Amino acid sequence: MSNETTKLLEGMKLWKSVSQPPPDALRPIVGGRLKGKSDINPMWRIQKLTELFGVIGFGWRFEIVRTWTDQGKYLEEAACHEVICSAEINLFVKVGGEWSEAIPGVGGNKLVEKEGDHAYTNDEGYKMAITDALSVACKELGFAADIYFGRWDGSRYNIPADGDKVADWLIECQKASESLDTEEFRNWWPTHSDQIKDECQVAGAGAVHEGFMQTLRQLDAK
Repeated sequence: MSNETTKLLEGMKLWKSVSQPPPDALRPIVGGRLKGKSDINPMWRIQKLTELFGVIGFGWRFEIVRTWTDQGKYLEEAACHEVICSAEINLFVKVGGEWSEAIPGVGGNKLVEKEGDHAYTNDEGYKMAITDALSVACKELGFAADIYFGRWDGSRYNIPADGDKVADWLIECQKASESLDTEEFRNWWPTHSDQIKDECQVAGAGAVHEGFMQTLRQLDAK
C-alpha cells in the first residue's frame, strides 16, 4: 500500500472518531439565527483532542495569533454601538511524533450588546471568541462533521457511514490508479459511484470521492 493511501486511511480513521459527538455533548439552539441547530459542548472537543493526541502542550496546543474588535449595529435605546470581539488562533497536533502545520481558526462573540434598554458588557467575550476559534480549527480535522452536515435529527444520527467499506473502496481506488493509465482512471468514479453511494452512504461516498480526486490530481501532476 502506498504512503498516500496509508495517509488517507489514517485521516479517515481520525475523521470518523470525532465526526459524531455523543448526545450528552449536544443541546438544541432555541433562539436566534441558528434556532433548530445543535450547540456542541466545547469541553467535548478538548476531551477528544486529549484522547487522540495527549496532554495539552505535549500532544496538542494552540496559540492566539491576534484578537480585535469591530463596531456592530447601533443600539438606539442604549445610545451606543454593539462591539464584536474576534480571535484568530492556530491549532497544532502531534501525530507520529511530528507536529502538524498550523491549523487556523477564527471565531467571534459580542463584547458589548443590548440587554433590555441598556448595553451589557460581556467580560467573557474574548474567552468565548477564542473557544469559537478553536471549534473552527477542530472542524478542519472532522470534529462534529456530521452535525455540520445536518445528519443529527435531534435524537440520532440518520446517515451513518461504514468506515470499513470506505477503507475498502479507498484501497480499490488506489489499486486502480496503479493499474490503469490516467485517462482510464478518470472513469473509475463514474463507473463505481452508484455502488459506492449504496454501500457507504452519503458521508462515506464523499470521502471516497475525495480520495479519488486527490489521486487523480496526483496523476495529472506527473
